[in-house]
Order: sequence, then C-alpha cells, then structure tokens
Amino acid sequence: MYDIGRSKRAERAFSLDDIAIVPSRRTRGAEQVDLRWKIDAVQLDFPILAAPMDSIMSPATAIEVGRLGGLGVLNLEGLWTRYEDPEPVLAELADCDDADSTETLQRIYSAPIQPELIRARMDEIRDAGVPVAGSLSPQNTQEFAEHVVASQPDFFVIRGTAVSAEHVSDAAEPLNLKSFIHQIDVPVIVGGCSNYRTAMHLMRTGAAGVLVGFGGGATHANREVLGIEVPMATAISDVAEARRDYMDESGGRYVQVIADGSVGRSGDIAKAIACGADAVMVGAPLARATEAPGRGWHWGAEAWHESLPRGARVRLDQVGSLEEVLVGPSHTSDGSMNLVGALRRAMAITGYTDVKSFQRIEIVAH
Repeated sequence: MYDIGRSKRAERAFSLDDIAIVPSRRTRGAEQVDLRWKIDAVQLDFPILAAPMDSIMSPATAIEVGRLGGLGVLNLEGLWTRYEDPEPVLAELADCDDADSTETLQRIYSAPIQPELIRARMDEIRDAGVPVAGSLSPQNTQEFAEHVVASQPDFFVIRGTAVSAEHVSDAAEPLNLKSFIHQIDVPVIVGGCSNYRTAMHLMRTGAAGVLVGFGGGATHANREVLGIEVPMATAISDVAEARRDYMDESGGRYVQVIADGSVGRSGDIAKAIACGADAVMVGAPLARATEAPGRGWHWGAEAWHESLPRGARVRLDQVGSLEEVLVGPSHTSDGSMNLVGALRRAMAITGYTDVKSFQRIEIVAH
C-alpha cells in the first residue's frame, strides 16, 4: 500500500506496459503450439475476439474473422442496426473534419435502432456458416434482448464501461443480470470489470465469460473524462484469481476470462494471457485492416454518447488485409500484424504448447 496523503492510501497496480514475459528453460517449435480455444460449445482456432465497434465490425468483417478462426462480435446498437445501408454515413465519418467529428458522430448515432435489422444482420452472419455473436449495452439489453435471442446467436455479449451484477437506478428498471441470464438459452459474455469482487459477482450470474477492462483503450476515453482507468495486468490477474475461487465455490464451473482493453499490439495479447486471460478482445489492431468499415478511422461507443462523449475518432494507419492482421504474413515489425502468429511464437519461445499452461508463465515488472 502507498500513502497518497494523510487520508488516502492506494494499492500498487500494473499495466501491460509495466510487465514482461520471462522465457523458461526450454523452447518449442511453433508447430507444436495449439491455440484452439473452446467457450461453451463453440471451439475457435485462436483465442481472439473482435470487439463490437462499428469502425471494425460489419457483418462482412465478422464473417471474415469467423472464417479465419476467431469470433467477430457485431455491435447491435450501431450503424448496421440503425441504417439499412450504413455506407453513406461511414463515408461521411471518414471525410468529416476532426473539429466536427464528435458532433457528427452524435448526429449519426441519434437515428433509432431498428429491431428488424438486428435479426437480419445476425442471420447474414449465420448464413455464412461461422459463429454468431452480437453485443448490446446494459442500458439497451432489456429493450432489444428478445430480438437478439430470436436470432439464435452463439453468444450474447453485454458490454459496457463498467458492468455490475447490481445496478441501482431511479430512472429505469435496472437489468438483473442473474435472472436475465437464467431466462435465456444463449451463453452470455458480460463486462467490463476490473477487480476480484466485481468479477465474482458477475461469475455468479451464470455468465459464460467475463470481460476484464473497459475497452476504448486506444483513446484513453474514461481516464481523461471520468478519471477511471484499468491497469490491465493487475486487473486480469485479480479476475483470474476470482475464476479459480469461483470454480471451487461452484463445484467446477469454469468462467472464461477475456481481456478487453489496452491490447494494441501482438505483445499485449501474449502478456494478457500470461497474466491469466483465456482470450482477448481486440479493437484498434483490426481498425488497421484495409477492410475495416472505419476506413482507417477508429472509434468506440463512448465517442458518440449523447450527453458526455469521452473518446474521439482516431486515425490509424492501414497496414494490410484483415487476414494479414490476424494470421499473417506480417509486413511490419511493430506488432500490428499477424497477431495469431506472434502469440504462437511467444508461446513457442517460452516453451509452452497451450494457452492454459502459458497462463502459468513467469512474468517480471520493470
């Protein structure tokens, strides 16, 4: 504990930038590494999810991520469920001046969500023969959940800045996560959270997976506007401990821990798993793909909040195709491409052949 002043003490916490992975006494051939990840009844080729952000996930890119072996999560309160054809508004967002971008985002996202488009977009992904996942914020889950469930997705993601099992509000009937999850026959992934206690509460709701972090890491949105930030290395480690204790409490039920935030390069993916994550949810790296709907721009839901925007539309260099960004080959040396190959190589160099064993690797703070 550290004394901040006479009346306040604080724990020391670490970000992914503060730590490094330590090689073990043996190395492996990269061909020996098995990156397959199973969550509920779905098995994926690698433990990477594409974040539900309109700048990276359209039905087409969600299908491509699924074809490559990952899981693309579509934002079900984004442009593809507000507009029959979102291409003109995406073009407008790509062309507007930085000074006008926040106001433009707010105006574009003021269009109402059309429930029939939720079903249509999910059906489009399913018809391609890949896993289907869609995301709503906690505020919109009760209103649109029936349309999501009717589309029979493989996963229902409830993703917000900070999600709790017990939300108190005088403005509206709060979402009771435990009763909601038990009422629907769809595996739910929920978050974000940042500490042991909140993670335990979320795991007890029956969630299949818990998101660690608040997303939006590329723009440091919540730190600058709300003063809230998640030191991801510590948060992942704490939630991984909650996963272990919940397994004991529940008689063996395993809840997947998914890092969601501050995962901007391939090395961050490896470090997140080394801290205890089962998988990572990435945003900014995929915004660098030439197929990304944002056309080189990247933004999250925080950027278009109607009353308190926190975050911005940011420019990211496009480096290659979505396939190259995810599975290579890479043409850069900065960790922006071949995310899967880099994770495989990190595990091989340190002597591990699967994700579960790699979670036990030694790390150092520096």
